[in-house]
This record gives sequence, C-alpha cells and structure tokens, in this order.
Amino acid sequence: MLRGVVSPTVPSKRVWILAGISAALPDVDVLSFRLHIPYGSMFGHRGFTHSLFFAAAWALIVVWGMFPALRRFGSAWWRLLAFFFVITASHGILDAFTDGGNGIAFFAPFSAQRYFFPWRPIRVSPIGARFFSARGMETIESELLCLWVPGAVLWLAVGACRQWQASKRRRIP
Repeated sequence: MLRGVVSPTVPSKRVWILAGISAALPDVDVLSFRLHIPYGSMFGHRGFTHSLFFAAAWALIVVWGMFPALRRFGSAWWRLLAFFFVITASHGILDAFTDGGNGIAFFAPFSAQRYFFPWRPIRVSPIGARFFSARGMETIESELLCLWVPGAVLWLAVGACRQWQASKRRRIP
C-alpha cells in the first residue's frame, strides 16, 4: 500500500480516505448552480475547483494539515504532496475527456479559458436526479469502458509484474 511508498509512519487509512475526498472534491462546484453563479464563470461548474492551481493548493492543505508528523519538505512529504495533487487534478483531466459542458478551467485563477481534449469518449454525467435515467446509465457504461476496465487491467498488470519480480528475487541465491 502507500504506507511503504510514502513513509512507514504515514497511516494508510487516512491516506485512502483523503484520496477519495480529494478525487471527488472538485465537483463541490455544483453548488454554483444553487448560488446562481453562471456556468461559464471562473467559479462556476468545472471552473476554479477543477484547476491545477486548486489541486496544488488542496494537496498542500491536506499534507500540511493532516500529516503533521511528517518532516516538512522531506522526501515522504513531497511524495504525499505529489500524490494528492495528481489525485485531485485527475478529476479535471478526466472531465476534459467528456462530451459535454463548457470545458475545464485548468489555469484558473490566472485564466478563465476552458479546455477539452480532442478525444472525448466519456459521456458527460447528468447532474442530480437525472443521473438515475437512461442517460445516466450511458454515462456509467462509458466510464466502465474508458476508465474502470483499463484501470483494472493496469492494476492487475502491475500486481503481476510485482509478483514476478518478487519471485525472481526469492530464487536468486
């Protein structure tokens, strides 16, 4: 698990809980609909909270605040910071592969420009109760095919490589 990757002193349960929160956190901006903030605003949906700046700031807050026992700016601290940055930034990156919306404000607050990737195979998710509709099922299907299946294959491949390497080390006299 991450315990060995980051540091023997980093509690892995805390890391995994915060990783789940970090992956979903950018969508806190759906509250902008209730607050009548325009979608295209920097603080609208897929705006500031989907930016690389937000991902870096959030990662810093998490590591600084939730792992006080780590030596500041030590190697484990930097690895954990990078981990939370990637987890949080991946949300916006994956949203840029969807087929709907106004794009992602990757460079907010420095630019309100929105971006998509040229290849957009993931169906955009309907928000709210419409998620449990035929359209929502299409979204789940596209996410399974484009994200979960390749992710599972990669996870299995990495696990198999690690087992193979471990068995090779055991055989060497």
